[in-house]
Amino acid sequence: MAIEAARFSPSLAAAAFLARRPPPALFPFSLRRRIPLLHVLAGSSGGDGRVVALSSSELRKRRGLSSSSGAADPASDGDEKLRSLRRLFARPDVAIDAYIVPSQDAHQSEFIAECFMRRAYLTGFTGSAGTAVVTKDKAALWTDGRYFLQAEKELTHEWTLMRSGNHGVPTTSEWLNDVLPSGCRVGIDPFLFSFDAAEELKDSISNKNHELVLVRGMNLVDEIWGDARPEPPKEPTRVHDIKYAGIDVPSKLSFIRSHLTENGCDAVVISMLDEVAWLLNMRGSDVPHSPVFYSYLIVEVSTATLFVDSNKVSEDVLEHLEKAGVKLKPYEAIVSEVERLAEKGAKLWLDSSSVNAAIITAFKSSCDKHMKKKGKAGEKVEKEAYSDEPTGVENGALNAVYNVSPVTLAKSVKNEAEIEGMKNSHLRDAAALAEFWCWLEDEVCKSVPLTEVQVAEKLLEFRKKQDGFIETSFDTISGYGANGAVIHYRPTPEDCSSVGSDNLFLLDSGAQYIDGTTDITRTVHFGEPSPRQKECFTRVLQGHIALDQAVFPERTPGFVLDVLARSSLWKIGLDYRHGTGHGVGAALNVHEGPQSISYRYGNLTALQKGMIVSNEPGYYEDNSFGIRIENLLLIKELNLANSFGGISYLGFERLTFVPIQINWVNDYHEEVWDKVSPLLSGDTRDWLWKNTRPILDVTHRYSHAQDIA
Repeated sequence: MAIEAARFSPSLAAAAFLARRPPPALFPFSLRRRIPLLHVLAGSSGGDGRVVALSSSELRKRRGLSSSSGAADPASDGDEKLRSLRRLFARPDVAIDAYIVPSQDAHQSEFIAECFMRRAYLTGFTGSAGTAVVTKDKAALWTDGRYFLQAEKELTHEWTLMRSGNHGVPTTSEWLNDVLPSGCRVGIDPFLFSFDAAEELKDSISNKNHELVLVRGMNLVDEIWGDARPEPPKEPTRVHDIKYAGIDVPSKLSFIRSHLTENGCDAVVISMLDEVAWLLNMRGSDVPHSPVFYSYLIVEVSTATLFVDSNKVSEDVLEHLEKAGVKLKPYEAIVSEVERLAEKGAKLWLDSSSVNAAIITAFKSSCDKHMKKKGKAGEKVEKEAYSDEPTGVENGALNAVYNVSPVTLAKSVKNEAEIEGMKNSHLRDAAALAEFWCWLEDEVCKSVPLTEVQVAEKLLEFRKKQDGFIETSFDTISGYGANGAVIHYRPTPEDCSSVGSDNLFLLDSGAQYIDGTTDITRTVHFGEPSPRQKECFTRVLQGHIALDQAVFPERTPGFVLDVLARSSLWKIGLDYRHGTGHGVGAALNVHEGPQSISYRYGNLTALQKGMIVSNEPGYYEDNSFGIRIENLLLIKELNLANSFGGISYLGFERLTFVPIQINWVNDYHEEVWDKVSPLLSGDTRDWLWKNTRPILDVTHRYSHAQDIA
């Protein structure tokens, strides 16, 4: 699955924060020279040479698209939602001139529960990444290159599409500074912004004397959503077995506490859902595609407290937590708990790139109140319950260490049990995909009519037969022809194409198993590809191979390797608008940090032995076809003849074993056969044999499908 843009990746922001750079997760232009603001954005060009912005309806008109292409009727309730939201601006307890609606929940999650899909409800745009900004007379949506085509189809005429990353496109704060008169009030829900993001926004809009208003006690979109808003998830949690987790909870907590001691802290607040799940060896199903549950965790020197809906905790899970010394408190009690810690003079470890602004501002405010009770500003405050060492408190700053979560890196470096589970789950997944491709190839060659949705549903059937299958790890991207050019395309029964033999078919899918998480993309052609498609596919594959075979010294950050995947495309002036590789969790989130392989140089996290990353270069020709080839890779240490400078060198071990429709890498296909064929029989085993035989020359046809290169 194409990597989530750095703008929406809290882990990348954490890496940048540690490097003392403006976090790229917040505003993608923060590291660049500020460009002169334009009243309008990319989309067309005016006669005066300006870059001209167009509303989504105008874009559809110029491209010959109608509102029936997926956008709502401009006169529909989409406009009423904006009117209702703007009416709230004038309430005395709100009193704002603009409101920002991000995609995230209170934990900065990529995938979120339906009840938190506020931006999608307000805008009609259903992509997973984007930020909506509404003023009293304007509405704009920012998203990145993966979603440009989708947003054009789904937004009504009331919304202006802002193509993040394109030349001349301002950030949300730059746009607000341009369209609002000086001295306006910009509102946000502080639970939906990390503290870093809120501070960056506050500083940016202060250039025009705007004030950032933390709208507390309610979310304005929830107010207009009303009773129609879905209920919060109430699914039960479960224990993640030690044979898959590899390390027990007391050992993990001990590791965290050692970091607290080293940094002079009394407690750490863990707010990322996958970090809580990993640390406590628990899993849940509150969020589609991710085995996590809504919760916070505070680990202190001698105690730990999980903030979660107790109805989600079964007797087995409760016993599991009690053995590890973990207490329970209600999910909503997190703010009052950090306030209590502030009153006790506790020094907190806070990852300001992921912990939301509501929690950190509450802690800082309570520290200030505590300081005033103790005397004048700057007075030394004796800790009441943690140690005899005094701690100075100044505006809540000295009683906090702002650093990346100690769980982030520990989780990303897999232990032996996690690696074994990932390898085993990928083999079962490969067997399911072999059955699927055998079936699909036969159906297409028999001209059986199949829609993109039916193909995705059939793949799910094959995966469900595998031991330990839980759910998909993201919505399957099943895109034929032009739909494959929509990087995060999601077909629906009402709006999808049929899969045939006249164009490329891109299938990006993954699964959550009890012991691992998978993510794989293949692009195939069941007929005769055009010379253009052959060249583009070959260059994408060359990039895939170049990264697959990379050897690099330890302490190398992922962005250094990104050029390997792009250089073949660059040679003919092509590229793609997403990262090349993202981290993958072990039976956890399909996207995880802090590591990545991307052109975004702000992430300085070194690739380490035991990390797992995707390898997924691509190319997308709008309204024509899309190409992506993706395997998951385990980073391993290499035994080389030399060790220049006395350092280790690293490389990759493949986890994904599914044939690629191309004349390449006989040894890879031999490995696929050796590992997967014992799990198959009959026609499926025969299909795998045909598709993994040594390829003798570049014109060889090894199956019913025509080779692409």
